[in-house]
Amino acid sequence: MSTIFRASRPAFRARTFFQQNASKTTRRFQSTESTTANAAPESWMQRFWKSEKGPKTVHFWAPMMKWGLVLVGVSDFARPAESLSLTQNAALTTTGIIWTRWCLIIKPKNYLLAAVNFFLGCVGVIQCSRIFMHHQAQKKLAEEVSEAKEAVKEAKDAIKHKSS
Repeated sequence: MSTIFRASRPAFRARTFFQQNASKTTRRFQSTESTTANAAPESWMQRFWKSEKGPKTVHFWAPMMKWGLVLVGVSDFARPAESLSLTQNAALTTTGIIWTRWCLIIKPKNYLLAAVNFFLGCVGVIQCSRIFMHHQAQKKLAEEVSEAKEAVKEAKDAIKHKSS
């Protein structure tokens, strides 16, 4: 039974036909001179286009699309704090902070994505702080209103006692 199984498997270090031929023809037709010395230097645009983080990859387009979230967050600075969502901005803040660190760990390191996530986290922190300050102001205002109502009630009671 084991011999049948072994016969159906390829050899342990077997190469395909194309790999065997490629290893035989390596540097066969190259001249002794370096071809890079004769070639014109590439422009920054050509290097960027061929880069592993260039516009032909998700490493470029993901940050470009994410800048939209940052711009929307910045445009929300003009909105009143009571119309902002704490859960949404907390999620954006958390996402920005976590992914900023992750972009510096993964390979290839994506500094463009790390930058957009950093700014997304910053915008989220600003918005969350605006929301918290608004809630604190509402609490303080509610306390002042309740104190004023108590003062008015005490004044009415004092007037009733004087008139009676």
